[in-house]
Amino acid sequence: MAKKTANLAVISNNSFEAAKAVNLQHFDISSALQTTLAFNELIAIFCKKIENLIPHSAYVYSNPEFDLELKSGVFTQHYCNYALKVEQQQLGELKLTRHYRFSEADLKLLESLLCCLIYPLKNATLYQQALKMAYTDPLTQTNNRASFGDSVKREMSLATRGSKPLSVLFLDIDHFKSINDNYSHSCGDFALASVAKWIKENLRSSDLVFRFGGEEFVILLSDTDIEGANLLAERIRASIEHHTLAYDMNTIRITASVGVSSLRSDDTLDSFIHRADDAMYQAKRSGRNQVIIAA
Repeated sequence: MAKKTANLAVISNNSFEAAKAVNLQHFDISSALQTTLAFNELIAIFCKKIENLIPHSAYVYSNPEFDLELKSGVFTQHYCNYALKVEQQQLGELKLTRHYRFSEADLKLLESLLCCLIYPLKNATLYQQALKMAYTDPLTQTNNRASFGDSVKREMSLATRGSKPLSVLFLDIDHFKSINDNYSHSCGDFALASVAKWIKENLRSSDLVFRFGGEEFVILLSDTDIEGANLLAERIRASIEHHTLAYDMNTIRITASVGVSSLRSDDTLDSFIHRADDAMYQAKRSGRNQVIIAA
């Protein structure tokens, strides 16, 4: 009996030490992941923390909700891929690769360690969703005015540092009040959402569109000079003119007036924006449904 008891004690002690080691690993990883709400930092921290436990040469994390794909390392033949979710909430997918197969023990350990990542990812998702709501116009699903200030400052700084052009369009729907008055405010809302859709159909992924207020939209065009901005403004104007709005048995034609300016070396934020705004009002005064380049 003594021998059996001794063996059980050794097994029990080894199990305890193993469990303790696993708990310490989880605590170390979880603590590190509590330091940020940024997806890129969370994934980088997690993969760095586990690289000695589960060697890997590269990772890729994708999250379609935020149009996000994060990659690092050298991708090789063998991989493991995990769809991450909690309480039916999708949190993206994580893929690890290396030049030799992942063993069953590796996969079991990885699945255990992924538990440390799930709730930090959920918190990051909730945070990003809140930011998106705070900076998104719910009607048009464009950026809102609250997000414009930071965006234009960032784009101006990038353009100045990189000696690259930056242009802005101010677009205002013509006779918008008559749409509300003659058809209803619901029709006006439908018109705003439709115009936003037509604008976005003509933009690059790097371009930024904002609902600036009422029926006015602002479009920031990075790495675009005045000629390119004018061509795009005309394309957007023509697209709006050539569409017909169908609402409650009515067909409605919409036009827009657009002002264009490009960043100058002596521009302030206000002067850059005001020149496009003034050009848009000049287009209004000149008969509407046209594009005017700022003087």
